[in-house]
Amino acid sequence: MKSSRRDFIRKSSMAGMATYMGTLGLSAKSYRKIIGSNDRVQVGVVGFSDRFKDAHLPSFLKANKELNFDIIAVSDIWKKKREDGQAWIARQLDHPIKACINNDELYAIKEVDAVMISTADFQHAWHTVEAVRAGRDTYTEKPLAETMEDNRAVLHAVRSSNKIVQIGSQRRSGANYHAAADYIQSGKFGPIVAVELTWNVNQPGRWRRPGLVPLMKEEDTDWKRFLINRPYEAFDARKHLEFRLFWPYSSGIPGQWMSHQIDTVHWFSGFPHPRSVSANGGIYAWKDGRKNADTLTAVFDYGPADDLTTGFQVLFTSRQTNAAGDVKEIYYSNGGEMNLDTNKISPTGGLTERYAKQMDMPANLLPELSLNDMTEKVTTDAATGGDPLTAAHVRNWMECVRSRKEPNAPIEAGYHHAIAVIMANAAYRTGQRVTFDEKTQEVMAGEKVFKY
Repeated sequence: MKSSRRDFIRKSSMAGMATYMGTLGLSAKSYRKIIGSNDRVQVGVVGFSDRFKDAHLPSFLKANKELNFDIIAVSDIWKKKREDGQAWIARQLDHPIKACINNDELYAIKEVDAVMISTADFQHAWHTVEAVRAGRDTYTEKPLAETMEDNRAVLHAVRSSNKIVQIGSQRRSGANYHAAADYIQSGKFGPIVAVELTWNVNQPGRWRRPGLVPLMKEEDTDWKRFLINRPYEAFDARKHLEFRLFWPYSSGIPGQWMSHQIDTVHWFSGFPHPRSVSANGGIYAWKDGRKNADTLTAVFDYGPADDLTTGFQVLFTSRQTNAAGDVKEIYYSNGGEMNLDTNKISPTGGLTERYAKQMDMPANLLPELSLNDMTEKVTTDAATGGDPLTAAHVRNWMECVRSRKEPNAPIEAGYHHAIAVIMANAAYRTGQRVTFDEKTQEVMAGEKVFKY
């Protein structure tokens, strides 16, 4: 009698589990492979992008078993990407994946606890708003926003929720960057007097998708949903798939590359955004119909808003036409430099003792030091893979989803880097010196609010 009762309970439980897993397209057999499944964190993928495939998923797979995370669904509005994503993720995780035609369908799956968002640049903000309103934590790629309207909306939505949101500024999970921030903020470096940021590649195909564009048909995607709040225009597969080349779907260089480096300026200095930005650039080499620059230089002024007599200048230069110079981040003080390419602090360029003595001034030369904590190096290849910085950043997000502690790159970090991105883009597109209105939280190009 007791044996029969136990068998009945066991069989009923398994039948219930099979029904539950069936709603996700998963079998009870695959479910039993997962240890500790009762408290597993279930993740959905918003946008099956190259970034997700080449960096997010490899990083996720380095920690998911240890931290008891799983991916159960993918949402993509293009049929091909949706089906490719479903098949690819299923192979990596060895169980079926639910394919969703849009985010509404994804969030209808109540078992989804969190999402990883890597959609088009201009969509990141709205997709994060959708997610937190649906009660999900997010890992949201940068840039967070390309307009201040979207930037303010996502900041408000996240702050109004109790959700964990990690912005994809992976430098904030790098040991060398933490060592650099600690050194500068301790006062040992001295006041920052200048910063030089460089990001150069020589890749004519960067952000191009010539093999995919002919495959996209309007009936296989949701063009209106793609546009979200951008002005309506007729379907264009290039703008859908090569969005980084076209404003207002992306600012290009500022949003993709500058957002990483300018974020460290905010982090290290404590200033949330520039006082002003001027920029110049153009499409000098790649005449392929793009609207975003292949070469850009932006000059930023940072410092307290109420004291223009103090501060420092940031020079950002980037080109896609010649790789000389590669990626560099160099901070200068009167006593020397901090080079985040070599990970060395040195007295290079500092006020010499001889000259200081002549002027009856302290030399304050920096010592020769190494940021020994750092083992990661930022790469600029088209496919970065699960690089150590991204792996550390995804892990930090996963740990914070469990602990409910603030992640390394919270929503405020994204909000502030987005201001700098929007200011640089506005300066390039208008040719004017751009400022930020603290009261209205608007980017001002001359006397006008910058939008598109």
